[in-house]
Amino acid sequence: MKRETLFSYAREHFKSEPEYLWSKLPGYAVLRHHDGTKWFALVMNVPGTKLGLKTDDVLDVLEVKVRPEYIGSLRKKEGILPAYHMNKEHWVSVLLSGPLTPKEIHELLADSHELTS
Repeated sequence: MKRETLFSYAREHFKSEPEYLWSKLPGYAVLRHHDGTKWFALVMNVPGTKLGLKTDDVLDVLEVKVRPEYIGSLRKKEGILPAYHMNKEHWVSVLLSGPLTPKEIHELLADSHELTS
């Protein structure tokens, strides 16, 4: 999934626009609840090696909050990794170019939106 496709989905379903908060990290975008300041997702471009992968390629990653009881089983899925930036007990990183379907990514995004409200 391309990040623009993800942003379109967030715009349509959650009334959230990506916010680029860091001038030194222009590829990092936050998605917030439209009626507040709480983040429900973070999109980043990160070298694969920083994610524990065997590639220097820069990859688009989505970080979402998940239910603690799902963390272990989710991390066993290809394309889902421990959170890179957020708390690893509550958040996971999802490779946008990975094997997850758009539906699976949308469900994770919706769960994160609900869990952070």
